[in-house]
Amino acid sequence: MLDVDTFLTTLYVIVDDFFQSHPPKKRPGPQASLCESEIITLAIFARWSRFSSERDFYRYATGHLREAFPTLPDRSRFNRLLRSQANLIEEMALHLVQMMETPEGAYEALDSSAMPIRDAKRQGYGWLAGQADIGWSNSIGWYEGFSLLTAVAPTGVITGFCFGAASSADQPLAETFFAVRARPNPRLISVGSAFSGTYVADKGFEGAENHRRWLECYGADVIHPPKRNSRKRSWSKRLRQWVAGIRQIVETVYDKLFNAFGLWRERPHDLQGLRARLAARVALHNFCIWLNDQLCRPRLNFADLMGW
Repeated sequence: MLDVDTFLTTLYVIVDDFFQSHPPKKRPGPQASLCESEIITLAIFARWSRFSSERDFYRYATGHLREAFPTLPDRSRFNRLLRSQANLIEEMALHLVQMMETPEGAYEALDSSAMPIRDAKRQGYGWLAGQADIGWSNSIGWYEGFSLLTAVAPTGVITGFCFGAASSADQPLAETFFAVRARPNPRLISVGSAFSGTYVADKGFEGAENHRRWLECYGADVIHPPKRNSRKRSWSKRLRQWVAGIRQIVETVYDKLFNAFGLWRERPHDLQGLRARLAARVALHNFCIWLNDQLCRPRLNFADLMGW
């Protein structure tokens, strides 16, 4: 179990080493009160579910972190700085994947999950009208927000992620994900690098024509169990259980993002802010796995990693 100072210092060193090798672009205007390394360190640290809100984190930072971050600005200014660094936080999340130097496995688990941002029964349009919308989730029913897609290595490391409107079906979301991995776009770096192995998905990614196109156009080989009433092909119970077992890792990862790192409580007012905070949660997840490796602890044991 680490104390807060040790955790923050280790995180800051990793972040700062990354920025030393990737100098940020110069921006016009006066210099920010915090450097990029400080902004991103605080952005990642703030995603622990121990903080119930942005206000709660800022009260903690003001009372406990002033010595480490003496130029900490007011909360609204810090939030603007956080939103301005969304791209760099996404780069940091993926840099941690490269840092672990995990050899490419035979498969990655691919799955989508509901990312609610507002009660679907509330009246009015909300802050992100025209971007978020209404979708269906088997676990929570109708919700308003986005659909989050992640690719997860067998070790639990998140190798790529993206999100679309809640009404988006899994297939078009996966199409964009594979296309950008095959032909990188600097505006959507969060999807990560191309993967030459097999993506193990669920029935939401079905479609023989989709699978053929994804393989031919993007080199993405996708397998998933067929529907139980499918006449074209069937899998044995043992094979279904085996695939369900290797896909369990992505369910564990979603539990970390939504519960250990508080993604269920996200109520964004700005799409850029949502991008930044989602990327910070992915970065925190990957950093905790790296840190547990260094401490010879089980990779996904996050609950007792910090001693508050």
